Amino acid sequence: MPRWQEAYMEQLIGEYAKLLVSSKPASEKFWTLNERMCKDLKHIGVQVRMSRSTMINNLIVLLADGLISFENIKDFSPALQEHLKLTLEYLGH
Repeated sequence: MPRWQEAYMEQLIGEYAKLLVSSKPASEKFWTLNERMCKDLKHIGVQVRMSRSTMINNLIVLLADGLISFENIKDFSPALQEHLKLTLEYLGH
């Protein structure tokens, strides 16, 4: 598993731990955690399905969310890196 993905999952576990030690009732913690984990399972930082048709969008999301940096894609083509930079600037990131 890539380091960036491990770091992201470690962050999620920390957030789950804070929820579990909160003073909320057990049932509220349980259902909040369940809902959160179901949502997080669909996040690209947890489970990414890469294909040619989704690669650029996936990279944009990963970069925008700070899960990877341009250092992680330094071996990609300069044209692709420039495209990603311009797209992120356009999106305000």
